[in-house]
Amino acid sequence: MSDLGMDPGARSGSDGASNPDRTHGADGNGAVDAGDVSDDIDVLVLGGAGVDTIVYVPELPVPYADSHMIRPGIQTRAGQTGDFVALGLHRLGLRTHHIDMVGADPEGDLVRAFHRDHGIPFTGVPWSAGTKRAVNLVDPEGRRLSFYDATRGHDDDRLPPATVKALAARAGHAHVSLTQPCAHALPLLRDAGLTVSTDLHNWDGHDSYHQPFAYEADIVFVSATALDDPVATLRDITGRGRASVAVVTAGADGAWFLTGPDREPVHVPTVTPPAPVVDSNGAGDAFAAGFLYAWMVGEPVDRCARYGAVAGAYACTVPATRADAIGRDALLAGAGAGAQGRAG
Repeated sequence: MSDLGMDPGARSGSDGASNPDRTHGADGNGAVDAGDVSDDIDVLVLGGAGVDTIVYVPELPVPYADSHMIRPGIQTRAGQTGDFVALGLHRLGLRTHHIDMVGADPEGDLVRAFHRDHGIPFTGVPWSAGTKRAVNLVDPEGRRLSFYDATRGHDDDRLPPATVKALAARAGHAHVSLTQPCAHALPLLRDAGLTVSTDLHNWDGHDSYHQPFAYEADIVFVSATALDDPVATLRDITGRGRASVAVVTAGADGAWFLTGPDREPVHVPTVTPPAPVVDSNGAGDAFAAGFLYAWMVGEPVDRCARYGAVAGAYACTVPATRADAIGRDALLAGAGAGAQGRAG
């Protein structure tokens, strides 16, 4: 497990810049080479790699018409939930490695270039169904509606167990995306002794697909969007599952966290963004990255949530067509205090 007693910024610079990345694929026998992982991995991110096509629309829902003229245009870029969490953690100085299934297609090329350009080590598992992709409609207020291509995944998708075990053996924590390969990888991460976090996104509190993630993770994030009773959901997660903390994010209403089914929820106020809000895309991923950074360096839960709020507010100032995340100096300044490292 990684030793996080040292200042993460000392490894890669206070702005989060890092050493050149490593990207890996399959050998001639179909096994996946995880590359040189002799250095410890602070956070192993599983799943959530893909490509979004961004379409700016005049309003949501889009008025019915034969056609609409779109400005500033339609753009396609790499960056889905796992990509953004990995980028956020990396920018904060944590040694991050990302693994997912990607195709030998133009979308896969964009995903591999995303990690290479940002310096994030990436293990791309070749996948014949193709790289995950989506279309996001974004309105002038930054709200979005996403359409995911369901043909790019199957119920029996698996990340190679040997590769997951090799990476997990060098990691201190794993963050899993809400995909089938990650569901199947959960027992492997547990066997490796890792703590696990996940984001349930717009779970309604009942859908059985989300339950293995909700009840097997130590840290659980979920959006309030589809929840009838957010506090009841937090109590359910912490009462039935392994989670020591569950967090519900509610946009302009802030967030709440719960550290046990018999505890009272704690409200986390919103943070004023450092620039005008242009897009909410990636705000939840940024919140998770900020929270996990603080948790990994030993901050109490209320401070972790504050870091998450600062990172999420920053993400709302980044256009959907661009991938960016808050740096460590800005995060610490926004949170109002420096992080304290864990004892070594």
